[in-house]
Amino acid sequence: MHDYIPWSGMTKEQERFEMDGNEQLHKIQRPEGVRAALMKMLPECFIGAALSMLVWASPSWAAMHTESVTYSQGGTTLVGYLAYDDSIKTPRPAVLIVPEYWGVSDYIKSRTAQVASLGTIAFAADIYGNGLVAKDRNEARALSTQFMKGDRKLLLDRVNAAMQTLQSNPLTDKQKVAAIGYCFGGTAVLELARSGSPINGVVGFHCKLDTPRPAGPGSIKTKILVLEGADDPSVPKSQISSFMDEMKNAQADWQMVLYGGAVHSFTNPSSGSNPASGSAYNEKADKRSWEHMKLFFAEIFK
Repeated sequence: MHDYIPWSGMTKEQERFEMDGNEQLHKIQRPEGVRAALMKMLPECFIGAALSMLVWASPSWAAMHTESVTYSQGGTTLVGYLAYDDSIKTPRPAVLIVPEYWGVSDYIKSRTAQVASLGTIAFAADIYGNGLVAKDRNEARALSTQFMKGDRKLLLDRVNAAMQTLQSNPLTDKQKVAAIGYCFGGTAVLELARSGSPINGVVGFHCKLDTPRPAGPGSIKTKILVLEGADDPSVPKSQISSFMDEMKNAQADWQMVLYGGAVHSFTNPSSGSNPASGSAYNEKADKRSWEHMKLFFAEIFK
């Protein structure tokens, strides 16, 4: 497993190509593609140092394969994002990633590739349909609300459709499967756990913990890791307390980590740097939560 690398999981060069789309990214998946791109963009005196840094920081990127995958649920076309290290030819652990309320954004695509760099096959779920990414917070809030109301059946159906797509991939080791989610997506993977899913584990990052259907005794079959900002205004102490009671009542195998000084959305640099707003990036919490997730994976994928 590789060490933590910046949130995008990519070098600046790869990140620029990722923003241009999948076709451009494939041009630099091989070492010769990286060299060609760097030769065009960097002054000659920096090329050697940049190539050395690239090899040292992210060795798996030379073989990283990414693609959009179309699937469906209830008559709705969904477009997820798949990433895996193409140099590995055998089945490997699989991780489903459920996005924040923005949808399958560039941030989530980069996180997906970063998870894949750990030696997994990673797949970002499209919850909204047709690969829709919200333009602003108002649209994101409106889109996510329809999945959070009522019994959240549609949300769970969309998550399960993505999970089935990932598990059907021949590169997936079906005995080693997990789901992680950020914010809205974290709430979604907790609902997956509450539904009795038999996967190995779920991880929720800075996510709401409430549910319209609390888990009953013995109903949770998977292990749970929750990673929260201790000062997140969207996850009050009363919600944490209720979640703890629910997990105890369900006799679940669960754990929670609170990061002091961190608020909502602490893993995403685009959240800004003002904790007083309620949402802000926190580099320490980002890195620590990544390491806690890796420890969890090491346990559940043994």
